[in-house]
Amino acid sequence: MRVHICAVGRMRRGPERALLDDYITRFGRTGRALSLGPLSEHEVEDRKGGGMPAEAALLERALPQGAIRVMLDERGTLLSSPRFARHLAEWRDDGASDLAFVIGGADGIDPTLRETAQMSVSLGQMVWPHMLARVMLAEQLYRAATILAGTPYHRS
Repeated sequence: MRVHICAVGRMRRGPERALLDDYITRFGRTGRALSLGPLSEHEVEDRKGGGMPAEAALLERALPQGAIRVMLDERGTLLSSPRFARHLAEWRDDGASDLAFVIGGADGIDPTLRETAQMSVSLGQMVWPHMLARVMLAEQLYRAATILAGTPYHRS
């Protein structure tokens, strides 16, 4: 199952980019044997200032057709890492070919796009910068792969 992070904004070089790239690589190595991956990133940017509706249109074009859609949203479900891993395994085992995680812009995800989600997930009650949210998501994807692989990375 291919995994996608579809996000508003461009991540420049720096520590966040290095961490994101590291977790994408780690997920690729660990997930391959589990039929998870590759993990790809799709960045969109609304240069005309159209707000959430314009960002939603750009994200819609970036989403793979037929992908399971998971929105990162502060109103979403709080999941433990093992439960997150179980969701990935269930989607994979149910035959999903693409899984897309959507991270909106500074104002969030337009309600019309949010309504198309199969699931909404929250990274917690605190608000995180969008670039860190990508890193945190990528780390949780890697952690989920290690849980499914039975490696000692995740200790609970």
